Amino acid sequence: MTDYEELNSTVRAVTSICSYRTANLANAAALLWEHLEDINWAGFYMMEDGKLVLGPFQGRIACTEIEVGCGVCGTAAAKDSTQLVDDVHCFQGHIACDSASNSEIVVPLRKNGRVIGVLDIDSPSFARFSEEDRAGLEEFARILERNI
Repeated sequence: MTDYEELNSTVRAVTSICSYRTANLANAAALLWEHLEDINWAGFYMMEDGKLVLGPFQGRIACTEIEVGCGVCGTAAAKDSTQLVDDVHCFQGHIACDSASNSEIVVPLRKNGRVIGVLDIDSPSFARFSEEDRAGLEEFARILERNI
C-alpha cells in the first residue's frame, strides 16, 4: 500500500527547490520508482510538436513518440482525463512498448488549462491500480504541475 501523503509531501519538497523542468520530472520519476510497488515503468511523456515525446523515466527502454489519441497515453492527453486500465491488452489501440506490462495508469499534466504531458505508470500485474492510486497520483501530478 502506497503512502500517498508521504509521496506527495516528498515530491512537493523536492520540486519546489528547483526551477528546471527536466530535473523535476527526473526526480519525480525516481520517487515513483522508489515508492510504488509492483511497477515496471514510471515516467513522463511531454507534448512537443503536437505529439507526446518521451521524457524522464525509470524502467526499460520505451516508445519515443506517441500520437495524441493513440494508446493509453495518447488517449489521456486527447481526453484530458486519467486513464486507469486493468488490462492493457483489451484497450483499443494499446501501444506495447514493453510486452511485460499488463495494467497502466496515465494522468494528464496541465499548464494554463492545456495538456502539456502525461504521467505514465505500468505494472506487470493485471488490475494493479486502484481508485486510491488514481486519487494519489492525480494529486502528485497537480503538485508537479506547479513546478514544471
